[in-house]
Amino acid sequence: MSATRKSIVVVGGGAAGATITRILSSKINASTTSLTLITARPFALHLPACIRLTTTAEGKLEDDVLIPYDNLLVNGNGTIKVGRVTSIEQNKENSGSVILSTGERVHYDILVLAPGSEWDGPLAFPDDRAAVLEHIKSWRRKFENASGIILAWWWCQYAGEIKDVFPRKKVTIVHSDSQLLNSTYPNKYRKLVEKDVTSRGINIVFNDYVDNFDTIPATTRSQRQLEGDLIVPTFGGRPGTGFVKSLGSGVLNARGQIKVAPTFQIESHPNIYAIGDVIDWSEQKQAAKAPKHAQIAAANILSQLNGGSPGKQYTGQPELIIITNGKKQGTSYMGFLWGITLGNWFSSSMKGKELMVSMTRKAYGLSK
Repeated sequence: MSATRKSIVVVGGGAAGATITRILSSKINASTTSLTLITARPFALHLPACIRLTTTAEGKLEDDVLIPYDNLLVNGNGTIKVGRVTSIEQNKENSGSVILSTGERVHYDILVLAPGSEWDGPLAFPDDRAAVLEHIKSWRRKFENASGIILAWWWCQYAGEIKDVFPRKKVTIVHSDSQLLNSTYPNKYRKLVEKDVTSRGINIVFNDYVDNFDTIPATTRSQRQLEGDLIVPTFGGRPGTGFVKSLGSGVLNARGQIKVAPTFQIESHPNIYAIGDVIDWSEQKQAAKAPKHAQIAAANILSQLNGGSPGKQYTGQPELIIITNGKKQGTSYMGFLWGITLGNWFSSSMKGKELMVSMTRKAYGLSK
């Protein structure tokens, strides 16, 4: 190995980390640059489909939603290492090491942080494949055995999947705001989502919270008693950035997001990049944002490797969302022009029927 060979390490094999790894593997010269993807699991999880996956065994989605990394690297250019990063060491010479839970150290000259989010409830998947499969079965049993289900936050996609499988079960969403979603989206669209959800007999409790997930019957913060014997935490994800604190103060904001420049570099560490859900950027956290993040960061990394300056800058993307309500219903919003809203046919065709599983597998280099 050449003494001047540079090392790129990517932490996280989800949408953002896998995308930039695939781009870089197609661009770098293996004789001068090594590439390593470190991922906590030996497979990726396509989270939008995990909502259906944990609700029903129909279609054996686990066969397709747990996505292997076998074909991710273009021409096999790079290495996949399964492990969980616990800390980062940065040297004064703008290189360093990531330390795994096993104590193993992996050297980097350029580091990309894309650890994704940590979740609660059905989406809190373990790392081991056997444990993941048991986790899936466990939640399917919980949904099947429940007489009524309370979703503690707004995640109406879960409500729709439950109604597809168990149309007679009582389903209640408890949401802290006066409308579903958040103020990123216009009120007209938020009302449309509410109408679509309630059309299936789903009850919504606004301006309230569930604080205790273990007590049945469930009581909200305002002392409203809810009908149901299964409380499901359906909060949004939290940045999986605990290990990034080892870089020192000022790298993370108060929410645990990584502060980045428009080049996706951490300003105090110009050889470390961050992309995906974990960055401190004013936009909705969605897998659909990952390709653009990855393209810009990859271009800047390649420029830096060649002795140039990272010149590509990220300016954001239009807000788009498809909210499925089971396989056949849903609403969509596109932040173009005056704001375009679409209903069941578009939402079902684009996402609801197949949850974009085939498209996602192709992004990992698989045929379907």
